[in-house]
Parts: sequence; C-alpha cells; structure tokens
Amino acid sequence: MLIESQNKDKAGSERYFNRDLSWIEFNRRVLQEAQDADTPLLERAKFLAIVSSNLDEFMAVRVAETREKIKAGFMQKDFTGYTPSGLYKRLIKRTVSMVSEQYRTYRDISRLLTKKGLLLLEYEGLNTTQRKSLDAYFHEIIFPVLTPMAVDQSRPFPLVHNKYVYLAVVLRRPGDTEEDKPLFAIVQVPSNIPRVVTVPLRSNSKKKSFILIEELIKHHIQTLFTGYVPEAVHAFRVTRNSDLSINEEEIEDLLEEIEKELRRRRRGAPVRLEVEKGIHPYALMELQREFKLFDHVFEMDGPLDLTFLSSFADHLEGYSHLKFPAIKPLYPEELPPQEDIFNVLRKRDVLVYHPYESFDAVTDFIIEASEDPDVMAIKMTLYRVNGESKLIPALARAAESGKQVTVVVELKARFDEERNIAWARTLEKAGCHVVYGLVGLKTHAKIILVIRHERNALKRYVHVGTGNYNESTARVYTDIGLFTSDPVLGEDASELFNEITGFSALKTLQAFTVAPTGMKNKLFELIRREAEQALAGKPARIIAKINSLSNQEMIDELYAASQAGVKIDLIIRGVCCLRPGVEGFSENIRVISIVDRFLEHSRLFYFENGGNSELFLSSADWMTRNLTRRIELMCPIYDDGIKEMLADILHLSLRDNVKARQLMPNGSYQFVSRNDKEAPIRSQSEAMKVRNWKKVEWTTTM
Repeated sequence: MLIESQNKDKAGSERYFNRDLSWIEFNRRVLQEAQDADTPLLERAKFLAIVSSNLDEFMAVRVAETREKIKAGFMQKDFTGYTPSGLYKRLIKRTVSMVSEQYRTYRDISRLLTKKGLLLLEYEGLNTTQRKSLDAYFHEIIFPVLTPMAVDQSRPFPLVHNKYVYLAVVLRRPGDTEEDKPLFAIVQVPSNIPRVVTVPLRSNSKKKSFILIEELIKHHIQTLFTGYVPEAVHAFRVTRNSDLSINEEEIEDLLEEIEKELRRRRRGAPVRLEVEKGIHPYALMELQREFKLFDHVFEMDGPLDLTFLSSFADHLEGYSHLKFPAIKPLYPEELPPQEDIFNVLRKRDVLVYHPYESFDAVTDFIIEASEDPDVMAIKMTLYRVNGESKLIPALARAAESGKQVTVVVELKARFDEERNIAWARTLEKAGCHVVYGLVGLKTHAKIILVIRHERNALKRYVHVGTGNYNESTARVYTDIGLFTSDPVLGEDASELFNEITGFSALKTLQAFTVAPTGMKNKLFELIRREAEQALAGKPARIIAKINSLSNQEMIDELYAASQAGVKIDLIIRGVCCLRPGVEGFSENIRVISIVDRFLEHSRLFYFENGGNSELFLSSADWMTRNLTRRIELMCPIYDDGIKEMLADILHLSLRDNVKARQLMPNGSYQFVSRNDKEAPIRSQSEAMKVRNWKKVEWTTTM
C-alpha cells in the first residue's frame, strides 16, 4: 500500500525499466568483457561468441514475441509503459548499435591475434603452397557435401534453416548484358564440417593461420555452377521464431507433440536477416522478398555468426598464455573419498560451491546411491543435462538393478528439448519411471531424493541446488548445492515428488517453499516482515542474489520495504526492471551486476529478521514465469556454519569493486568506484585464490 499511496502518479517508465531493454544492457556488459584489455585475448574472443549466442536467443524468442504482438494488432502498454511497436523500434535501434560495436571489437581482437601469430586469412592472403593444400581440402572434403540450390520459376526458394550460414549467389549466363535479369541461387555452408580450417604453415614461420570454410566455398563457387558466370557471392543468415507453442491440456502425448513442434520450429517466422557487408543488391532483394524482412536488415562487417570463436579458442593448443589460468575444482573436504557419503550426511549437512568445488560430488552421490544395495529408491529432476553425463548411466544402472528410479525430465527446457527427449527414452528403456511434469508448468526445481534402508527404517537423503545437474556448465557457472539428511527436508522432498508424479495434492510443507503455489506469497511475507522490523527500529536487511528481476509485484514490495527503511542489496547478473536509488522512492536499494569469467547463476536470499537472520537457496529468479508458471523450490538453511558460508559468499559479491557494475537511476550501469586507498577486490578471483574458502573470515561486515 505504501507504494500506491506515495507513488501512484509515477508513470510506468519512471518506476520500472523494460525487461528487454534491460537485457540489451546486460549483453553490453558481456561485450565489455570482450573489450577489456585485462582479459586474456582468447577469452575476449569467447566473450564475443557469448554476445552472439545471447543475441541469437534474444532475437529468436523475445524480439520474435514482440513482432507477433505487433502482427496481432496488440497495442496495450506493458507495466513499464511500452507498446509492442514502440518497444520494437527501441530494441532494433539499440541492437543495431550493439552489433556495430560488437564487430568493431571483433576487428580489434583479430588485429591483436595477428600480432600474437594467429591469423584468420581470406583466400587472397594464401601463398601458392597453401592454396594447393586448401584447394585439395575443398575438393576432397567440402565439395562433395555442398548442394547448389537454384531459385527460379520451377524451383521455389528452398527451406533456409534457423541460424545456419548460407551463401547467396548471383549468376549470369555467358553473353548476358547488364540489362538482363540475373539468376539467383543459395548454398548452405556445411555445419558438420569444422568452420575454421587450419592453413599449412608458411616456410620458416611460427605463425598459425586459419580460414573459414565459407571463404573456400566462395573462391570455388564456379565448381558448383559450371556454364554460368558468378557475379557475386555473399553470406547470409536467418533467425527464426523459436519459441514452442503447445497447448498441453489438449494433447495426448507431450513427448510426441514436442517432437512435432521442434520440426515446426525449423519453419518458424523469420525475425532477423543478417547479411555480409556489401551484399549484391539483387541478392538482398531476393532474400528480403523471401523472408518478408524489409526493415532493419543487419549488415555485418565481418564473418556472420561469431559463435565459432568459442570452439576456436577452446581447441587452440599452445596458447594457454592467452587464456584464463586453468582452475582445478577442489573436492569438498567434508566428503573424503574413503568415507561413505551417507555416513557423512547422517552427521552433518554439506554445502558445495561450484565451480570452485567439484561437481563430481553430485555425480558421486548418484553413482554411490545406484550401487548401494541398501538404497531403495532414487528420485531426481533433470532440466538441462550435458551430452556425456555420467548421471544418466548411473540412473539407468540403478533401475536395472531393481531400484525404484523416478526421473522428472523437463521436455520444454528451451533449446535442450531434443537432448532431453533422447535422455527420456534412454532412461525409460532402462526401466526408470520417467515423468514429464505437470500440465502448463515447467519443472525448474533442482532436487535429488535418495531413500535408503537403515536399521529397520527408511532414511531420506536430499540434494537441493541452484543450478542444473550438468557437469559441463558446473565448470563455468557459479552455483550452490546443499546435501542433507534433515528429516524435515526429506519429508518435504517426498511430498514434492508425489505432487509432480501423481495426483497427490501438495500438503502444507514444513520447510520447502514451492512455486507456483506459495513462493511468491512467502517472499512477500519475508519482505514485509523486514519492513515491519525497520519501522519498529530493529535491524532490517535484504540481500538477494538472482539472475533476473522482472515481476512487477515483487518490485513494488521491494519499493515499499525501501520506503520503510529496509536496506536492500540486489546482486542481479542480468535483467532488472527495478529502478534503484530514487530519492523518496527507492533510495535504500542498491543493485549491482557481476559479469566475469564464470556465469553468476546461484540464487540466494538473505533476510536480517531483527538479528535472527534467515537464509534460503533457490532455483527461482524473481520473474513472473518463475513465480507463476514453473515448479520452483526455495530451501531454508538451518545449519549455522553453512549460513555463515553463504553470508560470506554474498558479502564477497557486495565487496567486488573490479567486475561489479552498479545500476544507476537512469538505467545505465557504471563500474563500482573505489578510492586510491581501497584494494581491488574481484570476487571470483578471491574465491579461486582461497584453497578452502569455507574457512575465510572477511575483514568487514555486511
């Protein structure tokens, strides 16, 4: 009510930042890492690849959704004050500006790589020996895979796949004049051949040279169109609407329907056309006419699809000095290899902090459970799993050995649908009970429940995490995991799985808070309690570490708490729709974003509660989709030692004055300032330096 009474006249654009415009600012912060001279050069190239990958998803989902609203004639403003058409114009304008800056950065990085002896060449830059070698490579490896596809009256425009690089070819017949209409064809650049080809070394040279396969195809394009004269060859790329549209209440088989929808995705409406700078006008006209994209064509001054830079940097040997120093995650000291993990967890809870501590602890938990004859059942949620996961074979072995294994596989995890379908079928074949979650809800909670027979009774062991059960991302995402045998948490875990897998109505849980049924209201209750504490003159503080904040009701609750005198620190990596630091409105709220080597991914919530602090870890961001359209989990921390560890993690993030950017009232982000007397603190580097971060005592309080 405080917000409504004091600020009811404020326009949406004055009270909130738009979600999509905020996302563009986040991607700019990633781009800043690619521009940072203190970041190792090949890591800068990888950040540039991340910018491209992020933008691909943004265009395919968020911008696509905005375009669909415009087509449908939707004119209503969102809570931030934007109509779809007004928002679309701003999105495109800012994206065009960012892409221009992205390619300037690419050219800068390319020049620096050249100085380090890493050259990305065009065909004209090759000597005779190199040309002979690469000509042979083209004819033996590339040419047999290529398919020239003419476009004329008898051959309609072929399907152009989402986010693949193609070549647009303008041709003429021998003897044609300028007045004659040219011919048009396209060629797909093969995606199953490495895009970057190593060029043979020049004699007496230590420099390594590379060339993109589209450059080889361009040079040899005549071999695909014998009898015609190629006038121009330029690369292009189309991004399509990639969001799935499924009415779960009217389908009989969710897995089958998602497979159908994935096939439809290949023909999704085009939302972005990228073309090579200097593209032939006739080729551009043909592409625009086919894809019906006549406005805001992205003309790239460099190679299309810079995501190739990531694999290029990763697989380049002999240049470790141009990369971040390798990090070897520590195995949690509380889980010594010689001791049975269940014996450890009967005595105490264990916290694991990735990537500083190894994800092997989670893998070993499942493997040990699958092999333990006393384990009766294993239940687990899977949202995103890496391609060579050790968890899947362990779960399969457990089922094959007679254990009850239940796996909740989220088939609707965006862009991981196909992989999850494959895992689901593998697990079903092994005898696991595979469940696809509840109708209309994504299962985003991260939880494992192991039930073990001990001393004529059943004992529950639980793992709750903030991140996916994915060994690959656990090496580059910061996430928190809690192992526990607390009976209350175990009982709640059983209730949660019963609701997801059966018809059981969710009973009143003793400790867990679950979305969409109760998490939003619980968070509101906790925020309002802090406001009451502040008004009563008691210690009041909120610290939240999340990926995104975009739910209007949540923002309004935080505004009200700020006006009541609660000091609020928000560590938000990505989208933030809350406007902090406005006098008389949100002056007690500080928002920082940390973008660094590892993707900040953990969700932690701290409430001071008048000196009796409470801490929670969660799978949920404070977005509408997480709070109302997903099964999410928030778990309290009971162990005082672990509460201290998590408070230390939050505290270290708040002290970061190297990679932390502060959100200003005008929507810009500025690096956190420090005076000459302050030592630089880079939170991720500090966490890596400490061999046992759990025993560190930070010198100042929160």
